[in-house]
Amino acid sequence: MFNYKKNRDWAENLTIVMQLGLTMAGCIVFCFFVGYYLDKWLGFRGVFTTIFILLGIAGGANVCYRQILEVTDPKPEEDPDDHRTTRS
Repeated sequence: MFNYKKNRDWAENLTIVMQLGLTMAGCIVFCFFVGYYLDKWLGFRGVFTTIFILLGIAGGANVCYRQILEVTDPKPEEDPDDHRTTRS
């Protein structure tokens, strides 16, 4: 049986890597189908497919980069003595 408490760091890192891979693949596959549909609809031979695959790679890399920054940037610690509230 998998002991989560013992392997917590390993499991969290695996989750992050899987999320990045699926995000990148999802962006590329989605853009491929959009480009393929446009090529089929407008009668082109792979022009939009190529353009949208490149856009999917760039977009997926951008999203993965932001996710990596979110994980690696240190979060500012909140002061427990600070009782300021925001009022609308």
